[in-house]
This record gives sequence, C-alpha cells and structure tokens, in this order.
Amino acid sequence: MAKRWIFRSPPETHQVSFLAASLSVHPTIASLLVQKGITNFDQAKAYFRPSLEALHDPFMMKNMDKAVHRLARALGHKEPILVYGDYDVDGVTSVAMFYGFLKNLQAHTDFYIPDRYAEGYGISMQAVSWAAQAGFKLIVSLDCGIKATACIQQANALGMDVIVADHHEPGDVLPDAYAILDPKQQDCAYPDKALSGCGVGFKLLQALTLQQGLPEENVYDYLDLVAVSIACDIVPIVGENRVLAYHGLKKLNTVPRLGLKALIEICNLKPPLSIAQLVFSLGPRINAAGRMDRANLAVRLLLAKDPTEAAPLAHTLNQKNILRRDIDHTTTEEAIAMINANSHLVSAKTTVLFKDNWHKGVIGIVASRCIEQHYRPTVILTVAQGKATGSARSVAGYNIYQALSACADLLDQYGGHAYAAGLTLPLEHLEAFQQRFEEVVASSIADELLIPPQEIDLPLVFEEINFKFHNVIKQMAPFGTGNMKAVFSAEKIVARSYNILQGKHLKLCVHQQGSDHVLEAIGFGLAYYEPLVCAQLPFSMVYTIEENNYLGKRSLQLNIKDLRAM
Repeated sequence: MAKRWIFRSPPETHQVSFLAASLSVHPTIASLLVQKGITNFDQAKAYFRPSLEALHDPFMMKNMDKAVHRLARALGHKEPILVYGDYDVDGVTSVAMFYGFLKNLQAHTDFYIPDRYAEGYGISMQAVSWAAQAGFKLIVSLDCGIKATACIQQANALGMDVIVADHHEPGDVLPDAYAILDPKQQDCAYPDKALSGCGVGFKLLQALTLQQGLPEENVYDYLDLVAVSIACDIVPIVGENRVLAYHGLKKLNTVPRLGLKALIEICNLKPPLSIAQLVFSLGPRINAAGRMDRANLAVRLLLAKDPTEAAPLAHTLNQKNILRRDIDHTTTEEAIAMINANSHLVSAKTTVLFKDNWHKGVIGIVASRCIEQHYRPTVILTVAQGKATGSARSVAGYNIYQALSACADLLDQYGGHAYAAGLTLPLEHLEAFQQRFEEVVASSIADELLIPPQEIDLPLVFEEINFKFHNVIKQMAPFGTGNMKAVFSAEKIVARSYNILQGKHLKLCVHQQGSDHVLEAIGFGLAYYEPLVCAQLPFSMVYTIEENNYLGKRSLQLNIKDLRAM
C-alpha cells in the first residue's frame, strides 16, 4: 500500500547547536530532541531520566477532593466497596490495581467486570441490581461510567454512591455520580488530558495515599499495571504518561508481579521488555479473557500471590488467545473478501460491515486489520442481545467519535476516543447508519487522510549510523504513541543483494551511492517492492535503526518502513 511521506519541520539551527553543545551529543540527536520541544539541559534530563517527583498533584483533577473523602469515609466506616471496570486491558489492570490496593488496606471490597456478551460495555443495570442486593454502598467505576447516566441514576435510587474514574470523552450530559474524575471533562484543570483509565485510577489512589498519610511506595507498587494499560490503550507516552510508563517498565523488568511474570514466561520474552512487547504479547493474552470468556480470569491472574496459582491462569489465557487468533484470522479474511467483492465499498470513503455470526470478541481487532489493507474509517458489526453491536476504528488525523456523534439519533449508545469507539444500534437502523456514516465522513475527511501517512523525523546518511549513535536513541525509550522511535530517510540507496523471506518480507544488503558503508535491512511485508530493488537503480528509503543480537554477536540493522523510486 502506497504511503504519504510526511517530513517533520526541521528544527531551528541555533537551538540544535546550543543543545548539542550543552549535552555533548550528535547534532541529529539534538535535532530530534528539539523536535520534541526539548531545548535545554534541564528539559533533556527530565526526558531521559523521568522522575516520579514530576508527577502532578492528583488534587489538581476536578472533583478529586470529593472522591477521596468519600472513599476515605467508606474505608473508615468499613462500608462495602465495589470496584467496577471494563473488560479490556485498561479496565482489567485498573480493577486489579484498585482492588489490590484496597485489599491491602483491609477494606471490605469485591470487584465486578461485566460480561461482554450478556451485559455489554460499561456499567450495566444487571451489575447495579447485583451490587445493591449484595449490600454495597459505594461503587468505584474505572475506565467506564462517564456516559452511564441511567445506570448511575438507578444506583443512586438503590442507596449507593458512585465514583466515576474514567478517561473517555464525556457526553453532553454527565451522570449524577457522587464524584466524576475525568481529565477530559469541562473545567478540569488537570494538565495531562491523555491518561489511561488505569492512570486516572492511579491518581485517585495517589490522592488517597497522600490524604491517609500512607507510604508512597504503596501506590508505586502498581506502576507495572499502569504501564501495561498505557501501552495497550495506546495513549500518548508524553508528560505524566512517560513518567508512569518509564517507572512501570522498570518495575516490570526487575520485580514484576507474579501474574505478569507468568505471562512474560509463557510468551518466552526476555527483559528488558518494550512497550511494543506489552502491546503485541502481554496485551492480547490479557484481552483474550474478556474476548473469549470472562475478564475475571485476567484479574485473578494479576492478583495472584502464588506461582502455582499464576502459572495455570497464564496458561489458560494463552490458550484462549490462540483460539481468539484463529477466529480473528478467519473473520478478517471474510471481511476483506466482502470489501473486495463490493465495488461500492472499494470506492467508498468508509467501510461498514455486518455479519450476524461474527464473534463479538474479535471485531475490534478485525476493524484494525481491515484498515491495514483498506485504509478507511471502519466499523465492524455483529449481533448481540438482538442489537447490532460493534467497534469503530479510524485513520490517522480523523476523529471517528465526532462522526459517530453525527449519527447519534440512529444509535442506542456509543462511546470512546477520536480513533477508537464502540457502538450499539437497532438492526433496523443498519442501512441508514451505513449511509449516514458514509455521508458524514465523505463530507468531512480530506482525501489525503485516506492514504496512510509515513512520518519522517530527519534525513540521516548511513555513515552516521553506529553503536554510539544508536545507544543514545535507545535511551529515548519508552517508545510509543507521541514518542515514536526516530524515523529517518535516506536517498540514493542501492541494493547490493536481496532475498524474499516467507514470500512476503524483503531482506536487503544496501549502501548509499558514494559510500562503502554497507548495512543489512529488513522490510516486513514489503516483498512487493522486489521490482524496485532488483532494478539496480537508486531509491529512497524510510527506516528506523534496530539492534540485532544473534549468537552473542551484536549488529545494527535497518527496519524499512517504506521505499520509493527516485
């Protein structure tokens, strides 16, 4: 698939020179830092060595004082507290963190995660009824609840207070909760708006720790879970999220909790783990619990206190993930075939697909897979409880939540972010929704946004690539949204040799014209560029730098992002 190359604006020369001298680093390193808004020594120190002291005062978040006092009162009076959360990684880590913390305070508490199929997303009426019958007086809703107006009203009527700790976009009307914590809500002065759901829950526990005079280490012990949530919910790894992810990974790579350690072992991962490994290895296995069964399994794993308990739970999640992967593969093939067989879908600005026997647990993944091959704002729907229900995924630069808002009169409910959302609608509204969604997107999306972007930080000639340079690049981790690994471009590249691996990957030995500096390069899924590289004509390359360690031998390799004829 052709990509749209986007070159970032070059930084100011005087800023680069000043920073390079201040830090004694290569000008390219200084340029990358200036592009991130880092222009002096102190800012660079804060970036390369994130400190927990840089975390914001949690009481800056709107309603935090009210939420903490209600939680403290419940603890003091030994009121039963229900910890409620979503069934994805962010929700599961939130629940495990919050429940585990309260348990350590000897709280009278339990947790509840809704059944994806019987109850759906968010706070459910079934859960509210169960909580009332079980005698709970306080519900803490994590990673959901910001749009649960009716359910929270029912909870109030049944004599329960609800604290909402969410990070999703609020609707026009907020629920009548005892306290709402959401940095995205109106008039919230909290500096970081992009916390994960687990991150918002962490701030509530941080505030409780301060209010109760507890050791800070009590809450920092859960940073490994916060890091997993940040990675898997794809929130920007900047500002406070960078601090949380940095220290969470540090804990994960040294003293991970038993449940995460069991997952790491079953994935055959070796420290140090990266954000990418959390996203592509740990995340799918944690998610598999809620996709294929009940998410309670994943919470139990993350709360495990004994290796003999953790190991079989990790094995169970791994098996469920294998099943999920098989269903995901089959469903994706069906979805792509449906697109290719429909000329209207091929030419449309959106993809909306529905099939009543698709597994609800994989449709979000399938939506993302469809975008990889057919780059359009995409909605994948199936049937659950007599309704069409599904997931929406967007392309870079387009707010799919706003597009769904323009279809709100056709939907029973919807919620999410700019790039990912969930929705439910009556089956009889399917055709009207498909038409409206196409009209809304077609009238508001720029044509260039329908071509996948390839952002490029800076040009870099091959002769400047060495271990000293790469070692500094590595220290810019953790990498992820908002802090991606540096992407470089180079021109006048010639392939000395090439191989096609597994019929789809491109392996090259390359150099730049005028230089004898030779590097190995790999382009995953880029075998279709074979005619370009075998023509023996110079081409342009976009790449990142990776380190190989094979049989104890270290080498640098280029990871090709895209190629283009000159």
